[in-house]
Amino acid sequence: MRPEDLIITISGWHGVGKSVYSKAIAKKFKLRRLSAGGIFRRIAKERGLTIEELSELALKTKKIDKEIDSYVIREAKKGGVVVDALLSGWLLKDVAHIRIFLTAPFEERVRRIAERDGKSFEEAFRETKLRESSEKKRFREYYGINLDDLSVYNFLIDTTLGDVESIKEVIYKLVEGYMKTH
Repeated sequence: MRPEDLIITISGWHGVGKSVYSKAIAKKFKLRRLSAGGIFRRIAKERGLTIEELSELALKTKKIDKEIDSYVIREAKKGGVVVDALLSGWLLKDVAHIRIFLTAPFEERVRRIAERDGKSFEEAFRETKLRESSEKKRFREYYGINLDDLSVYNFLIDTTLGDVESIKEVIYKLVEGYMKTH
């Protein structure tokens, strides 16, 4: 398979490394990168809201999630892309060639988020709990998706099992293997 036809999804809860690994895959295989989290953060900033406030607003209206998701689906179907989004495996389950779910223990994810965003562990803990609770409710209501159901993914990778470079190598091998055989 040619890279320009490839559709890869990188899913997982906040702080697992979706951005790190999706950027690395995009660079290595010369793919476009779409990040739903980046779009969500941009919308919050544009509206002068915190991520918590936008999450609460998104509970009241489907418009925010639907807008982000329809954009991601439309762009992904063009191919030559890695999509970094919590729902990407689900939204693109019928068109994505490789669907990867990244995981890490909750406390480790919170530590990473706090470090990345320059927040206290407590603040990151509170925000992450609220955000993930909001997302579970919204996505079950809007799409009928149970985010704890990982059956749509081809690969599950715990990002605490190695350093960033070793995890990248595992993912690169998966992508290279797929491209050779398809």
